[in-house]
Amino acid sequence: MATGIVSVAIRIHGLDVLARVMAVICGVSWVLLTALTLIRIVRHRPAIRNDFKDPRRGFGYFTFTAGSGVLGTVLLAEEQQSLGIAMLVITAISWFLLGYIVPWTAVLHPSHRPTLPGANGTWFIWVVGGQSVAVLAATLEPTVSTFQDELGILAVFSWAVGCVLYAGVALLVAARLMLYPLGPEDAVPAYWISMGATAITVLAGSKVVLIGDHAAPMVRATRELAAGTSVIFWVFGTWLIPVLIAAGYWRHVVHRLPLRYDATLWSIIFPLGMYAVASYFLGSAPVDDLPLVQTIAEVEAWVALAAWAAVFLSMCVHLFRTLILGRIVPPQPERPYIIPEEPDPAP
Repeated sequence: MATGIVSVAIRIHGLDVLARVMAVICGVSWVLLTALTLIRIVRHRPAIRNDFKDPRRGFGYFTFTAGSGVLGTVLLAEEQQSLGIAMLVITAISWFLLGYIVPWTAVLHPSHRPTLPGANGTWFIWVVGGQSVAVLAATLEPTVSTFQDELGILAVFSWAVGCVLYAGVALLVAARLMLYPLGPEDAVPAYWISMGATAITVLAGSKVVLIGDHAAPMVRATRELAAGTSVIFWVFGTWLIPVLIAAGYWRHVVHRLPLRYDATLWSIIFPLGMYAVASYFLGSAPVDDLPLVQTIAEVEAWVALAAWAAVFLSMCVHLFRTLILGRIVPPQPERPYIIPEEPDPAP
């Protein structure tokens, strides 16, 4: 997710060679992570079931949907239309299936009460997954000669669902922050996904606006709404950035939690890259035409690239120390969450 969207961001600003290298890293990472996930499903089914029952972890499986959508967009940028179509199919199917399975197993299942303490930033990946379908469908729509109406309707459908889901998830996460204790171990980088979800919603809305006048009536009726909503989400996402930076300061400076490499740091890179891409398309959309937003997009693309390089280098150092030198770094502390056991069936 992170590498793919930063690749798109720097390609917009002319760094084609580096963007292509990052596109290759994105594709290889997707294949590797998908293969490892399939192996885990086959060999460690109890762990998978526990993940789906844990409200803190279950929504993380939407990263497969979001990552597939980002990779599809990268492939379209590389003029690999057939592979892009395949990734759209995978993205849409996984979003549809996980969109019903994960909320039921992790949140709504009657054996899980209460589930609100488990609400965290990963819940926003549900939104990101849906909007990735919208972005990929809207990006693919002008490049094909058939099924254009269907792709436009799919883009509007998933974009609209994502907007509503963002409001619902934001309320639940805000309730968790206000009703339950919040320690520095809880202010994890995954909360940056709340900003990333606003950014990809902006990008999806901007892509819907760019669909031509030949589109289906549903799409034409939604274009102005998508333009206005995109501006609102962009403003709110921009407002969130200082809040998230302050949370990191509170976690690592005030409470002195060590800042070292952790896989969740990629949760910061994806929102930064997505914010850059979303700002570019919002600023250049014909309905909006916001030059200031385009300027912000240019600056943010370099910020995202620098942050990606820092985290990537930290990851390489971490892998060298653990795999080559054998130094095991203890994980960041995490507040325990007890998953209620399902009651025994009645005799």
